[in-house]
Formats: sequence, structure tokens, C-alpha cells
Amino acid sequence: MNTLQVELGGGRRYPIYIGSGLLTQSGLLTRHIRSRQVAIVSNTTIAPLYLDTVKTHLADHTIETVILPDGEQYKTLHYLETIFDRLLASKFSRNATLIALGGGVIGDMGGFAAACYQRGIAFIQIPTTLLAQVDSSVGGKTGVNHPLGKNMIGAFYQPQCVIADADVLDTLDDRQLSAGLAEVIKYGLIRDAAFLDWLESNMAKLLARDKAALAYAIERSCINKAEVVGEDEFESGVRATLNLGHTFGHAIETGSGYGHYLHGEAVAIGTCFAADLSQRLGWLDAADVARIVNLLKAAKLPVTPPAAMTTAQYIELMAVDKKNVDGKIRLILLEAIGKASLPVGVDLAQLTASLNAYAG
Repeated sequence: MNTLQVELGGGRRYPIYIGSGLLTQSGLLTRHIRSRQVAIVSNTTIAPLYLDTVKTHLADHTIETVILPDGEQYKTLHYLETIFDRLLASKFSRNATLIALGGGVIGDMGGFAAACYQRGIAFIQIPTTLLAQVDSSVGGKTGVNHPLGKNMIGAFYQPQCVIADADVLDTLDDRQLSAGLAEVIKYGLIRDAAFLDWLESNMAKLLARDKAALAYAIERSCINKAEVVGEDEFESGVRATLNLGHTFGHAIETGSGYGHYLHGEAVAIGTCFAADLSQRLGWLDAADVARIVNLLKAAKLPVTPPAAMTTAQYIELMAVDKKNVDGKIRLILLEAIGKASLPVGVDLAQLTASLNAYAG
């Protein structure tokens, strides 16, 4: 097991545990639980696989479980209320701990519920997808979707710890594995060119679920995420670069209907768009763009936008984004391979031209 620390300033920090067999390690989980009251939030896919294993460490605790349906389309205020219903009906106090056992949707919803319930209770992230292990479980972003915009309702709320057990990826389907690789590739593009080189050489091993390769990719990604979060916890500066491809990707998720594209798939398409626009600004050349597209293809990710969405629809949806200021669309682009820009205000005519060419 490797342990990384997310340093938040003011003496605040929390660990990310990375390794194999972590869910079976006695004491790793309970050392971060404040009281006997524990709520475990999971979904219909993950609960049958890992809920009992987690419960074995909590024999002396009062446990309530909330099992939500599996899918991005259920990441809503309506389903968030079911978590509050259980906490209130069970008379859980503000000393209770909430455990989010699942992928990014469960982590975001569980964290947001913990942030809101009695104005904040402790929570622990146990991410069960590659995407959640390398990205969404680290950094304290929580929230739900709205029909008009993804992740527009939420809070920054840090977990007590993150337990990333690589063994749970054995039950992850191939599509979800590839979706997680989109976020792994992102770190190489925005700030770690050497890691990008490694990914190009080791993509086949990652897709084959080579344990050593996956462990390295998870740890290197978490190191990058922890460094960025430690520098900018509330996304007032450099943390925004973690959103490479996300504004365009969120528009695809919203416009196509939540759940049609996995988050990582939409981000992959959005990354291709960002690369295209970066080339139009003169920051990348054609070879750079081809390199990015080829790596995403090698990861078995989609690289072309949905044909049904129009340029006007993209612009309307991209206007609902947390990086925008005074109604102006701002995007994270690439100044070079391994170097992302801070949010860049994009001229509407320029954006329209790029969308017309790339999105058709």
C-alpha cells in the first residue's frame, strides 16, 4: 500500500491509500470513523459486490445503507433526498460518518449529502471505478446534475480519506475502464508530459489490466491531482486546468441525456475539441493534435462528437459552466503538450467556426 497526502493548508490534510486488497485490511477504514453511526451509500451494481466486505469492519457500529440506482441519470436532487431521508429517519447525529462506496456518481452524491446534512458530517471515499480513483474521489468536489447543466449544484467538501483498492477494478467492465483512462490521459496533457510518454508506451498493458501498470497510473494521477488541489483547493486558479475537455464534454452529456455517454467518454471528445481549438489559436500543431487523438483512440475512447447535436446547442449548453464570467464562455486549452492554459475567454465567432468544423 502506498499513502499519499492531500495537503490543503492550515494544517489540514487527508490520506489517499492506494494498493491491492485494501478493502480487506482491518483498521484502515475504522481509524477514520468518528462514532458508531455509519451510513454507507452505494448503488445496485457495486453493493452486491463489496458492501458486505465493508460491513465486516463495522461490526461494532450502527450501519444504515442507502442503495441508489446505477447511472449518471440518477445523480439528481430527487435521489439525493433519499440519502437525507435515511439519515433523518435513523436519527443520525452530526458525529456520524457517511461512506461513499461506488464510482463518481456515488462519490459526488454521497459527498454532497455529507456536506449538507446537519451542515456537515464526516465522509469517506471508497471509489470503485478507475475514473473515481484517479479523479473524482480526490479534491472534495461534490454535487448533482440539473437538466440545464452538469454539476452546477454542489459544494467543496473534503473527505476524511480515500481508499483506492486496485482489486475492485477486476469487476469493472471494459467501457468503464476506458472512461477512466480519459482522466488519466488528462494529467499528462495538462502538466505531466513524461507521464503522457509513459501512457503511450503502456496503454496496451492498462487495457489488459496489468496490475503494476494500473497501480502506477493511479498513483501518478493522484499525485498530480493532489498537488493541484493542494495549491488551489477552491478552483480560483490552477485547479481549473483539471477541466480540460470538460466544458465541451459536459455539453455532450447534458445535450445527449445523462447516461448516454459515460463522463470519461464525453471528456475524451471534449479533449479532442480543445486540441482542435488550441491548434486554431496557434498553440498546438497538427502533429500534436494527431498525437492526442491517437492516444485517446488507443484507449478505446470515442473522439467524434454526436452527430445529432447542433453548434447552437453546444454554445447554449457551454454557456452554463462554472468557469464562465459575465456570460463569456471560458475554456481550458493547451498551450503545449504538458501545459494547459488557465481559463481562456473564447471569441464567440471563433468558437462557432471551430464547432462548425469539428462538430459538423
